Order: sequence, then C-alpha cells, then structure tokens
Amino acid sequence: MRAAVLHEVGQDKLEVLDDVEAVGFGPGKVRIRIRATGLCHSDLSAMNGVLPQPAPFVPGHEGAGEILDVGDGVTGLGTGDRVLVCWLPACGDCAACRRGQSELCLAGFMNAGTPNFKRPGGDVFGFAGTGTFTEEVVVDAGCAVPVPDDVPFDIAALIGCGVTTGLGAAINTARVEAGSSVAVIGCGGVGISVVQGARLQGAAQIVAVDPVASRREAALRFGATEVVAPDALADARQRVTAGEGFDYVFEVVGKSATARTAYENTRRGGTLCIVGAGAMDDNLQLNMFELFFDEKRILPSLYGGGDVLRSYRRTIELWRAGRIDLHSLITHRVPLAEINEALGQMRSGEALRTCIEM
Repeated sequence: MRAAVLHEVGQDKLEVLDDVEAVGFGPGKVRIRIRATGLCHSDLSAMNGVLPQPAPFVPGHEGAGEILDVGDGVTGLGTGDRVLVCWLPACGDCAACRRGQSELCLAGFMNAGTPNFKRPGGDVFGFAGTGTFTEEVVVDAGCAVPVPDDVPFDIAALIGCGVTTGLGAAINTARVEAGSSVAVIGCGGVGISVVQGARLQGAAQIVAVDPVASRREAALRFGATEVVAPDALADARQRVTAGEGFDYVFEVVGKSATARTAYENTRRGGTLCIVGAGAMDDNLQLNMFELFFDEKRILPSLYGGGDVLRSYRRTIELWRAGRIDLHSLITHRVPLAEINEALGQMRSGEALRTCIEM
C-alpha cells in the first residue's frame, strides 16, 4: 500500500512509497482503511525532532476511516464501522483512569515503540503509535472510536486531536468564565479551536495573537473579538484590560519564549494555560518570588484535559447544533502524493489545517 515515510528525523520532506505494509494485526487489534487525515503541527515537531519519535516513521495521528477487519476478542466494533483514530486511548483501569483523568493514562504509549509498518528494507514506526499518512493502519481496538454516519471523515479526523485539544483546553482545563478576557497565542488549528472554546464559554474579549496575517484573519471568523501580531500584544493588553493583564492566556505554540510572554500577559491571579507541545530541553524560566507574589495559575492541558470519548461526543453535538465551525478548519484537500506541498504550507503558516484525502 501507499504511505508517506520520513526516513530520518530532521529531513525536510516525506517520501510517498507503495511498498509499505501494515503489521501487528491479531487479538485486540483492528485494521482501518484511512479515508482522511489531518496534518497537525505535532507531526512537524516529530519530523524535526522537537517531539521524540523513532525513525523511519509514518507521520499522522489525526485520522478517520472504515474498519476492514477486527481481531479476536474485540467487541463493539465490526467490519465497515466508521471510526476516528484516538492516539491516546484510555485503559479504564489504571490509577489515572480511576481518578477520572483518562487523558493521563499511559496505556496508549506502551505500543509507541513497536513498529506499525514494514518495508522490504526493514521496520517502520507510526507516529504516536498510529501513523495515519497511509492507506491502512493496524491499531489497538481502543484507538478506534465509532463516529455517527452524519459526521464526514475529514471532520472526524480533526476531532481526533486538534479540535478536541483546543476546545478542551478552554472548557475542561481553564474553564473560562463568562464575561472574562482571553488571549490566545498561536492560531493554527488548535489555537482556533481554543478561540471557539472561549467563545462557547462566554468570554467577553478574545484577542488572537499570531505573526501570520491569514491566521489572524481566520481567527476573527472563528470568534476572536480582536487580532494582533505579537509585537502589538502589549498595546492590546493595555487597551482591553487597562494594563492589568488577561484573565486567561493560552499558549498554543510550544516554546518557552511564547510561554514566558503568555505568563507576563496574564493578570495577577489569572490563568495561564499551556497547550503547545514543546521540546524536553526548552526550559521555561520563572522566579520563585513572582510565582508566590502574582498567584498566577499555570495549567498544562494534555489532549484537552478531560475524558476524550466524552469530549468527542460533546464536539459532535456542538457541531451538529452549529455552535462550532469545523468545515472551515479544512482549508483545502490534497491527494497523498502532494503531501509535501501541504507540509510546506504548514511550515510557512499559510494553512490552519490540511485534510489529506487517502
């Protein structure tokens, strides 16, 4: 089958190959025919080494498709079922799951070091234990979440990570209060979803911050009340909050520099929510006095900070009701053979999210 493969971490382009085979099918597993996959910035971070991932590997972790086969012991799923790919499934039985923090379950990472594919030249991994830039993938049954027939594959793919992460950061983790002021630093697909989540929660002012003009324009369409380039954030803070700082600031970039900016623009007693996935050697500098004196809450948000299955269902209901816009997140669609064009647009900041037809 065809798949897009990165041979070495740090390479600029993927190679689309037709000699890749999905492996690992057996008890507790399902084989999925991928119909659509989202291009998330985390894929780029894995490609350039910011996020740890053994190579060679097939990127992609936002996917949706149809089940081709189910292994022994799999219940509740059958051939032909429409599903989205959950890259962080919960076991339901560990200490984190029993506490109601299933987003912290580590069961999904257990298979991350096992190859999902092979070629004549050797094993190939799947990013985050999945790898959706391919025609077929074999994953644990818990990674395959059924979706209703009225949810298109491209919409389901985005719900599988970016939309769930962004909405959840605003709703589950920060719990944005009605009438509050919000700043969102970084307006890619996840940042735009944070904007929509803050709007749903009733924020009075939502300032979207991004260096790319097209992203700022998009943020306005998705509910931001004002958009600024990074060098204009100080002026926006003065104008919107009389200099006090925002009630909530979301960092959706994954860099210590932007996290520090986010901290400085959060009001005393306010909430800084870290959504971006950064490098292990990129350290955020805070001094002990400001931590004590400013009493700012720092809340990391992993995968939307809540039960992902519940979050999926909530997102679908909000989309059905017209409360969130997911169609506009899909800026364009490209065939698998043109995936590098989509990657180039992500690097240049031109695309919010690209849905790739498989």
